[in-house]
Amino acid sequence: MSFAVAVCSKGRRKPFPGKPCSRRMRKLAILVGGGPAPGLNGVIASVTRRAHDRGLGVCGIPEGFSQIMKGITDGARELSPALVEGLETRGGSILFTSRANPTKDAAHLEAVVKSLATLGADGLVTIGGDDTATSAAKVAAAAGGRLRVAHVPKTIDNDLPLPPGVPTFGFTTARELGARLVANLAEDARTTRRFYLVTAMGRSAGHLALGIGQSSGAILTLIPEEFGAKVKLEGVVARVQAAFAKRVADGQPYGVVVMAEGLLDRMDPSEMQELRNVERDEHGHPRLSEISLGKIVKDVLAQRLLERGRKATFVAKEIGYELRCQDPSAYDVAYTRGLGAAAVDFLAEGSGHAMITIQNGRATPVPLDALRDPATGKTRVRLVDTSDETYRNLRRLEARLSPADLAQPRIAKLAAAVGMDASEFERSFAPLAEAWK
Repeated sequence: MSFAVAVCSKGRRKPFPGKPCSRRMRKLAILVGGGPAPGLNGVIASVTRRAHDRGLGVCGIPEGFSQIMKGITDGARELSPALVEGLETRGGSILFTSRANPTKDAAHLEAVVKSLATLGADGLVTIGGDDTATSAAKVAAAAGGRLRVAHVPKTIDNDLPLPPGVPTFGFTTARELGARLVANLAEDARTTRRFYLVTAMGRSAGHLALGIGQSSGAILTLIPEEFGAKVKLEGVVARVQAAFAKRVADGQPYGVVVMAEGLLDRMDPSEMQELRNVERDEHGHPRLSEISLGKIVKDVLAQRLLERGRKATFVAKEIGYELRCQDPSAYDVAYTRGLGAAAVDFLAEGSGHAMITIQNGRATPVPLDALRDPATGKTRVRLVDTSDETYRNLRRLEARLSPADLAQPRIAKLAAAVGMDASEFERSFAPLAEAWK
């Protein structure tokens, strides 16, 4: 069966195959919010199958909240086991997705509740990241007991507040593909004697960049958590320049540096024109994918080396969109099937509203209220724990300055690689060597 996307004359996508949702039986509604992630179809398929086994109907809502927040329900379709057959192993989403935010207007929230009532749904499964989780919680509150909500956490960024070691679905697939792509670039770098500056997706946390860098043997991986609340462009450039010096001094004038796009999110907009002018999405987040962090670092570093009589080839690359609709790995196929089934069981048997997790092999609902950051009212973000011993040990395997690099004759070789003398190199980079400990 084809799930090809078409656009109607009014500018909205034609609905996917299936019958319009009816009120003949008790049912659950399901929608996808935010960016794509490998495994979306696996959740949709498993929700549909488990609900059917329990005598429940499933109403698929296309394009996230974008239509039902306007009171439009004609695109919703009943999902059946036959319709979702074989979807588990496919990337993308038959329900499409949208970043539409119903929380900015109370009228939109009420329209969502009324639309779901019109469709006969008394339970809602939302699939999404932190913004969709926030929207789900506010829809649940607006429904005032008329609707129960189960949120299934997905994001390739891996930044939802799950327990340590429990990934969001889509992350492992994205990390695996990203690592393969960067490993290919590393071989190209070795063959052509150049440096690649790769920016990986991850607005709020560095999990994806870190996973890709560590799994591909990148010479350096930079994430926002390393820098704290504020990131200075100079701090990023200095770390890349120091890594370049070590590689050149060791006779290896090539390599790949992986940086998280979230570094930009913590920079002062006054530092760069690109940050001052960037467009924002429906949830107020800057569209960081429109800014090339790699190009900014490349331009600064290349000019700095040229002024000192040194020359090197730097190439900026972005990795992110290539990962989001990849067919899910075997892990994510199995993982999403379990999450979807657990969401149905929770709505059929439990109480309240929750994010669905699987911990130690058991389905574990986490109340939506427990996800909220009291300071912002939004869903909390899970950051990389930079105190973790595994993280620190892996950092020491990268091309980072250590205290031993500041001793003669080593420091003279490093300084020469970037056109400095030993004393100037020490003044410029000594703090980075201290941070290695």
